[in-house]
Amino acid sequence: MTVGQFVTGLFVGIALCASQATALAQVAGNLIIAGNGPEQRTIEALVRAFEKANPRAYVDILWDEDSKPLQLVNTGRAQIAVTGVEDPALAATQIGWDGIGILVHLSNFTKEVTKQQVADIFSGKIKEWSELGGPETKLLLIDRPRNQNVREAFETQLGIEGKIPDSAKMIDADEVVVKTVVGTLPPLSAAAYISLSTGLSAVSGGVAVRLLAVDKVEPEVPTVKDGRYSLRRPLLLLSKKEPNSLVEAFSQFALSSPGQTIIGEIYVPMPNK
Repeated sequence: MTVGQFVTGLFVGIALCASQATALAQVAGNLIIAGNGPEQRTIEALVRAFEKANPRAYVDILWDEDSKPLQLVNTGRAQIAVTGVEDPALAATQIGWDGIGILVHLSNFTKEVTKQQVADIFSGKIKEWSELGGPETKLLLIDRPRNQNVREAFETQLGIEGKIPDSAKMIDADEVVVKTVVGTLPPLSAAAYISLSTGLSAVSGGVAVRLLAVDKVEPEVPTVKDGRYSLRRPLLLLSKKEPNSLVEAFSQFALSSPGQTIIGEIYVPMPNK
């Protein structure tokens, strides 16, 4: 090796070390993630794995059913909001899909509906199950709090923003929704919308509930993933549009193979490119 080659190699080595140091610096610091929906368990698992892979990164989670994650990001109190609807003022990274299941009691005569019928049910236009081929039983609607992203995505997709009747029973958590559908009298009267993962888990666990097919498509992971089941919402990470290396690092981790594996434990991961 000549002196020139040695010097060149030395400079290359120094440049590589500097590059690695910069990469490490980009994933160091504090990050706050805010949310209010059913994704908390998945986000917590992502954060644990991310911090393990990046020991100099520290992530706090602000999760409250009554919080407004977008407001927290806009005011600088959080860097990432977990939601299901984009905001034009913020940058969005989609990390997965969540189907929205229409849940009824197992004894309900209705097996399938159209997307328009779902809109008519939850906007109060359809008031009895007889209008869907069932008995003359009044529909009992189960709704979700206005600030929850599952409701926002549900209303937006169906074009029924602000049209769900005030008489609908308001319930926060998916698990309580399932129990309410099972315990409502008469049993076949209740109709609810729910995160598909929770609904599928209840059905497979033998709970006396059913998920309705929509437009003749069964609500399942493959049909949500390829878009055949259209009643779905994206899992989004929203952040301010100015560059933030830690936000970018977390978003990329969520889209990496380990991150998508974590997301796939409950939700539908992104299609392979």
